[in-house]
Amino acid sequence: MQAGDGERSRDFTDLETKPSRMLRILTLCLLCNQLSFAQSAAGAGRVVVDSLYSEALENAYGESPTRAVSVYLPPTYDADDTRYPVIYYLHGFLNDHTLTPQMIDVLDYAIASGKIPPFILVVADNRTAIDGSFYSNSEHFGNWETFMAEDLVRYTDTHYRTLARRDSRGVTGHSMGGYGALKLAMRYPQTFSSVYALSPGALTVVGEYGPNGPTYQELAGIETMEDLMQSYFPKVIVAFGRAWSPNPDKPPFYADVPFTYRNDSLVVHPEVLEKWYAEMPVHMIPDHLTQLQSLRGIALDWGRNAGDRFVRQCEMFSQRLENVGIEHQAEEYIGTHTSGIFTREGRVPTDMLPFFAHRLSFE
Repeated sequence: MQAGDGERSRDFTDLETKPSRMLRILTLCLLCNQLSFAQSAAGAGRVVVDSLYSEALENAYGESPTRAVSVYLPPTYDADDTRYPVIYYLHGFLNDHTLTPQMIDVLDYAIASGKIPPFILVVADNRTAIDGSFYSNSEHFGNWETFMAEDLVRYTDTHYRTLARRDSRGVTGHSMGGYGALKLAMRYPQTFSSVYALSPGALTVVGEYGPNGPTYQELAGIETMEDLMQSYFPKVIVAFGRAWSPNPDKPPFYADVPFTYRNDSLVVHPEVLEKWYAEMPVHMIPDHLTQLQSLRGIALDWGRNAGDRFVRQCEMFSQRLENVGIEHQAEEYIGTHTSGIFTREGRVPTDMLPFFAHRLSFE
């Protein structure tokens, strides 16, 4: 009887406790999910797509002086009144200010994994009618260098919680952007304290940029903007020309180039070549030694399989820095010009951002 009562009592107790236990488990799961969601949300930065009018970009050739700007704000930005260092990222040829979900994920991941403390990243649209400004001051197509180094920096410091000082600003970029980053650091060391160039291009005249490649002969056979836009290297050459040697008397491209063809024979224009050299980092070094010495950090990298022009010019730039005693980091890695840049295992979180973590001043 007692035993039977004990059995019934145990059964009754189980019936009473199972629903409450299930409720507790369900509540715990919901709390865990909410906590996980909150942690996920707290670990995600946000991007503000802004715009900026620049008088420096006023021109007579249809390039808009109002440029889109993407600003990545770290996950902690809205939590308090902390001020952050800024990394200015310069995009490549054919690209613009857009920060893709993959790029944002990499920035979030780098902060969450401790590769760099929270920071702000700014990308301005430098895509032109011919797909790239080369971050240069052009007499006729706009002063893109001034826009980037002066107008954009001033606007960012005014509208976002930045550490508005040279030691808290770095400049970086890929390809055309790597070129621009090196040039801005060399010309504006009072604004940017450190630079990391990811597979930079346009450092000197080699490969497809030079007279022994097929580019200039191909360009000689192109007569319209429509046909030019269907090409690649000829379009890059004309973009160089619009940036460094514009000529309003030469429609439809309005640019001089250092090598042309006449009756299938190569013609060299040394006066144009000198203008190009004045804007190419390999040749800028002697006149910018003091500026280079003042930087807190200089680094560049390139993929072994990026193509002969990228490998050669990066090696030349590094060698010339070494020859004049400029400390810097230079690395050739196994990859192409575009592989493994903005991925979780790529150059941005493993090399570029940790470089700035050690070079920039954080609050």
